[in-house]
Amino acid sequence: MSKQTAWAVVPAAGIGSRMRADRPKQYLDLDGMTVIEHTLQRLASHPDIKAIVVSIAENDPWWHEVSLPENAEIHVVTGGAERADSVLNALIALSDIADGNDWVLVHDAARPCLRNQDITTMLQELSEHKVGGILGVPVSDTVKRADTQNGIVETVERKGLWRASTPQMFRLQILKEALQQSKSNGLAVTDEASAIELTGLQPVMVEGHADNIKITVPQDLALASLFLKQQGGNI
Repeated sequence: MSKQTAWAVVPAAGIGSRMRADRPKQYLDLDGMTVIEHTLQRLASHPDIKAIVVSIAENDPWWHEVSLPENAEIHVVTGGAERADSVLNALIALSDIADGNDWVLVHDAARPCLRNQDITTMLQELSEHKVGGILGVPVSDTVKRADTQNGIVETVERKGLWRASTPQMFRLQILKEALQQSKSNGLAVTDEASAIELTGLQPVMVEGHADNIKITVPQDLALASLFLKQQGGNI
């Protein structure tokens, strides 16, 4: 694998309303640290990530309390109304210090259990890929499609189905242009790969660990705590 520069982007401007908490989920306590502190620590500890750009909400009252990883280069920008806006703002800022051909790994602030091993796997498997790809896990459960009344319409063939997660890894310039194009066309995208797909390009899936969960509902904190304990220092 040829050595290439890689940067991380962490959109952290969301409010996480499903947590029913007094603050956004990225600032909730998880084993004595906030969720985002775990996340930033995981990214900063990987030797191939040059720096991290974090997008936070305007007038965010919690960010200044975050303990940042030592010796980590972290830049902060103002996020937007949607995830895609926050990522785009980060990419625009990153363009001032990075090359358009550099890799960018966009990672959810609320995924604190990311393993360094999965980052390494992505960097290795996507190193020479023309488009990039995303981390995920193949679907193992039986999948049902339901109607508006929750009546089962069909059993979906799960072969080829994946649960998409993050990081999502693309070239800086390609991803920035894809997000700008989606925005100008008024198209809502829920992840970076969706924007890339809308340009006609085909990202690939990279299999990661199933413990890379996203904190979404209250019980996820307990599950993340369990996974962190199981991982120990082996990340």
